[in-house]
Order: sequence, then C-alpha cells, then structure tokens
Amino acid sequence: MEKAVVFGVAGQSDLWIADLDAGTVKSLGSPVGELAQVVGDVRKTGGTFVKKVDFAIAVSSAQTVFSGHVDG
Repeated sequence: MEKAVVFGVAGQSDLWIADLDAGTVKSLGSPVGELAQVVGDVRKTGGTFVKKVDFAIAVSSAQTVFSGHVDG
C-alpha cells in the first residue's frame, strides 16, 4: 500500500482506510493503540487532524460528486 488515507466520519466511531493505488476502501473498525488515543483526543475537542491531505469533504453521495456538485 503506497498511497493510503485513514479517515473517520463525524458521528461514527469506526475509521476507514482508502488504498489509493488499489482503489479500495476498507473499515479499520474501532481504532486501537496510539491511533485510538490520537483519534479520541481530536474528536473530543471537535478538531480535525490532517497530514499530507490537501482536500477532503464529506458528501451525501458519490453521484453528487461525479456530477460536479458538492453539498452546501
């Protein structure tokens, strides 16, 4: 896995990993270890932790994005 992004969605405890080379997204389940601590600390404060990702947005459907729109 050369290029991957780990992300979480507000309101859900699970994390996800997107393997950009393979074009797949898989659930990591609930985080453990140091990752769990960082995720817990960031989510408690309502913050966002971003490293080497320059754009991200949650949308209601892929169809919306493919048509060139984003949710307001």
